[in-house]
Amino acid sequence: MALRDAVMAALLEGEASGYDLAKGFDASVANFWTATPQQLYRELDRMEQQGLVAARVIRQERRPDKRLFSLTEAGHAALRAYTAEPIGRPTAIRDGLLVKVQCADVGDIAAVRADISEHMERARAKLSRYERLRARLLEGRTEDEYLAHAERVGPYLTLLRGIAFEEENLRWGETALRVLAARTAAAAP
Repeated sequence: MALRDAVMAALLEGEASGYDLAKGFDASVANFWTATPQQLYRELDRMEQQGLVAARVIRQERRPDKRLFSLTEAGHAALRAYTAEPIGRPTAIRDGLLVKVQCADVGDIAAVRADISEHMERARAKLSRYERLRARLLEGRTEDEYLAHAERVGPYLTLLRGIAFEEENLRWGETALRVLAARTAAAAP
């Protein structure tokens, strides 16, 4: 998947500025794709040149003009084509924390445990954001009602994956901290 595809998926929610997309990425697609604001702006410019998005300029007093982007018919066609393509190999995990944990037996276990704890705090923060997003999406409906009647279910299904991912990060972190604490205690004189 390319950043282009993730941007087009985010624009399915409607017209947005680059700034709105950057904020929205953090709230909606961050559970499966990340990008810096600079990357987003560069990609939007490329996509506009390719005819995948159209920009509308909003004049603002005392602020720079704002460009609002929306998918063009070519953008919708590109998304349809993208969803028809096979994904290929599953995404590989590239996680510096896991490299540190792999080396914990010969390294600074206290530092590794601190990194795991920090990782867990970030997971808790993400889970909190995801749960707020879930409440906004459901708007008082049950999950079954939402899935049966919502105009689009893709954002909810990816949100569920993000929630499951962060819950698993917490379960793994608890296990890793418990094992490393026990090994540290066993090694103590």
